[in-house]
Amino acid sequence: MLSRLDLQKMKQEDEQITMITAYDYPSAKLAEGAGIDMILVGDSLGMVMLGYDSTVKVTMNDMIHHAKAVKRGAENTFIVVDMPFMSYHVSLEASLENAKQIFQETDAQAVKVEGASEEVLLLVQRLTEAGIPVVAHLGLTPQTVNVLGGYKVQGKNKEAGEKLLHDAIQLTNYGAIALVLECVPKELAAIVTDKVTVPTIGIGAGVECDGQVLVYHDILKYGVDRLPKFVKPYTDFNKAGKQAIESYISNVKDKTFPLDEHSFKIKNKDLLPNNSEGR
Repeated sequence: MLSRLDLQKMKQEDEQITMITAYDYPSAKLAEGAGIDMILVGDSLGMVMLGYDSTVKVTMNDMIHHAKAVKRGAENTFIVVDMPFMSYHVSLEASLENAKQIFQETDAQAVKVEGASEEVLLLVQRLTEAGIPVVAHLGLTPQTVNVLGGYKVQGKNKEAGEKLLHDAIQLTNYGAIALVLECVPKELAAIVTDKVTVPTIGIGAGVECDGQVLVYHDILKYGVDRLPKFVKPYTDFNKAGKQAIESYISNVKDKTFPLDEHSFKIKNKDLLPNNSEGR
């Protein structure tokens, strides 16, 4: 399993970091088997797995439940778990308690928080001092999408870009071990990556970040109808899966499944009940 120091070394040696967002045992097992560096258990599970229209309905119990399944599937992979909506925007004491619960119950390697408010910065510092690594998240922050005015590219002008850069540096100064940059112009992401001392993980932020993250279901085109501009699907499971199920239905209807090779037999016919008994 990679450590925080390994991730730091990868940045220093310009070795790209691969991260995938996964939510359950089979996806985590497949990702680890493929050699992924990091897995993010994102609160996007609310939309991808639970059918919500945003991440704001995701609860602490949801995150812990899915993160534990991911850990069982990828015991040797660096796992990061999102702190869900309003789990770290209450009192500092409550936020610390929520982070402790996620960290202890999931056996993850880090938690992730969005934004860089004074409250978040203090939380990052306190968690770091307590021994809980924190991954930060800037740019498009889905938990505050209603405040941002929708799913839009962030940092498109000089003022917004300077604020994002300032926030990134502040987060690293307060102890963040990595920084996710979402939907940020590639030129701005390159500047941030150059200025901060920790790895940047991009999603819709260009190739100059220290690594990239995409959602498992987007990569496989599995259960999703539309993909964001920044996603490159590597297969089409929607199509392949539908065809497989259609074939199964057809085989059952025309009695070509199950065949003898899928069935069990009794070798001694004398052990069978009398077919005429009771008539």
